[in-house]
Amino acid sequence: MILTAEEQALKQQFIRARGYWRPWTEGLLRLDPAFLATYARYGAYPAETGPLSRKMCELIYVALDGSATHLFRSGLALHMQLALEHGATTQEIVDVLRLATAQGLDGCNLGIGILAEELALAGLDSDQAPLSREQTALRDAYVAQFADWPDFCDLWLRADPGYFAVILDLLTAGDKSGGLDQRSRSLISLALNGCFTALNPHGLRLQIRRALRLGIDKREILQVLQMAAHLGVHACAIGVPILMEAIGPAAGKSSSVDVAG
Repeated sequence: MILTAEEQALKQQFIRARGYWRPWTEGLLRLDPAFLATYARYGAYPAETGPLSRKMCELIYVALDGSATHLFRSGLALHMQLALEHGATTQEIVDVLRLATAQGLDGCNLGIGILAEELALAGLDSDQAPLSREQTALRDAYVAQFADWPDFCDLWLRADPGYFAVILDLLTAGDKSGGLDQRSRSLISLALNGCFTALNPHGLRLQIRRALRLGIDKREILQVLQMAAHLGVHACAIGVPILMEAIGPAAGKSSSVDVAG
């Protein structure tokens, strides 16, 4: 379809702000251009006002779209490509996916705490014996890496030290040449814990504390939280093309005329 001058201007404005143009944005341009313009301003705000680099922003979107709580394939492909275009290395993207893989521990960490509480309520003593030499070494290795010792770590270390050991391996398998630095890993972890599709208040607080210890600025943390909210638009990314198919080309053209009028 031929775009009006207003539609063409809105399309170019969106591409400048967001760096892409997809079937769902084309559909919204026909069905509700005012909402598309509103989303363009909302979606672009963090990148335009926040301090994070464009590469870091794209890596955060890779994490969010690749998270098992979301798994938005087309967005993942788009933002991987944009991340590469803005200078991300292959290893950095692999590191992002590794961090998203470790997100699966959130249920374990929450569950071990609940189990400890229920055992105490049932009158079953928890393990408070002194740590063995091997357990102490594992604890010291974790603290050396993360500079903290959350309650769930102590619970896992006592309940199943073998599992804690493999958790530690999973969480510390970084620092490869060309991969994410510590600061970038912190920002990615913050995004994964702060996203509404897998909101983890305890993990989010832990990641914010770690970010602040690393000297990450408040504005950077705010920008990550703002970006995590953008996944809500995937209702449009999936829904609008389906709606366009349902109403057909003629109806879509009619709707565009009605909205514009």
